Amino acid sequence: MNANDTEKPSSQVRFENLDDLPSAPRLSEALKNVNEAELNRRALSDPDAGSIPDGFWDHAQLVQPEGTEQITLRLPRRVLRHFKATGKGYQTRISAVLSSYVDSRINKKRF
Repeated sequence: MNANDTEKPSSQVRFENLDDLPSAPRLSEALKNVNEAELNRRALSDPDAGSIPDGFWDHAQLVQPEGTEQITLRLPRRVLRHFKATGKGYQTRISAVLSSYVDSRINKKRF
């Protein structure tokens, strides 16, 4: 028996290409008839939709991703088991933890 035998079946559905996706449901007549004032009222009442302050983009800089490099890395088995148990994408999560550590060390040196 391996670890995959005890996992719950995934509810994720994958499609080979966009043409295989089912059509989106049609908008209801009530939603089609919502006027601009109602849309603005709903947007303003949404706690997750904050407004962007003036000048927010004035000093924005384009930052290119650094890229990655493939290496061989030996990890303690318990560490690898822990991350693999979190499912697909565990290598990305390991990378995120290591990146977070490096960023915290760099920030400590600045202050």
